[in-house]
Amino acid sequence: MLMFNGSVFRPPVLTLIGIPGLESVQCWIGIPFSVMYVMAVFGNSLLLLIIRSENSLHKPMYIFLALLGATDIALSTCILPKMLGIFWFHLPEISFDACLLQMWLIHSFQAIESGVLLAMALDRYVAICDPLRHATVFSQQLVTHIGVGVTLRATILVAPCLILIKCRLKLYRTTVVSHSYCEHMAIVKLAIEDIRINKIYGLFIAFTILGFDIIFITLSYVRIFITVFQLPQKEARLKAFNTCIAHICVFLQFYLLAFFSFFTHRFGSHIPPYVHILLSNLYLLVPPFLNPIVYGVKTKQIRDHVLKIFFSPKSS
Repeated sequence: MLMFNGSVFRPPVLTLIGIPGLESVQCWIGIPFSVMYVMAVFGNSLLLLIIRSENSLHKPMYIFLALLGATDIALSTCILPKMLGIFWFHLPEISFDACLLQMWLIHSFQAIESGVLLAMALDRYVAICDPLRHATVFSQQLVTHIGVGVTLRATILVAPCLILIKCRLKLYRTTVVSHSYCEHMAIVKLAIEDIRINKIYGLFIAFTILGFDIIFITLSYVRIFITVFQLPQKEARLKAFNTCIAHICVFLQFYLLAFFSFFTHRFGSHIPPYVHILLSNLYLLVPPFLNPIVYGVKTKQIRDHVLKIFFSPKSS
């Protein structure tokens, strides 16, 4: 095997430097990140508690919302503890296998969240465009199958990324990862060998999952809007539209941040590295932080239960 000067063969440990160019202020950046994480875990846990405890919320829309909340908790937990260890406690080292595991978990949970958003869009499509068949179409069995299918799709499609890195890439020019977490391309670019297959498969996953989901989500909402504007009564139009506002807000914040992060990482070579890393971090932290707030404000059933928990008079 051809060895290059300074190259490392299958490094046992990698070093995450955090946010390149902002190392001196990382401790301060960790404060808003930690606040977002705590709020994300608290808000999504509250959603899960409300949906689990209220029988009236055991419907497909809220079951998908519970799955989204659980995914958000897991996704933010995969990234924040290690990131704060880098920012606050100067613990940048991570074993190579643990780094690959973190990469697999992060990208899998991203794909699961995208799949759940697609399921929620299809649920709203049937509920508004064919309401008489909604209960029949979205049965408990179908909802379970969708949840399992979305999870399997994500974990199976992302798994070859680990195999391609573990089996194909053996020589690395450095063990220093210019990132605050183990991101696929950040690891791949450390290798000396030909990484074209790794890049191609990364793009394949992005377009297969995000591209597929966003196309069908967009088509669903286009059809929903056409149906809503054809309703004869203004009150009915407003009610139908209001049921979709929270979904649209969550959909936009997830995919807009995803595309900003994706395109700046691959085509923004003139953009400072810290901008890439900050966008990647925000892409993983902002949706879990905002999703429970959006649904708590815009969904009346959840808002009423939150108010009941925190503001109902206590019996003596």
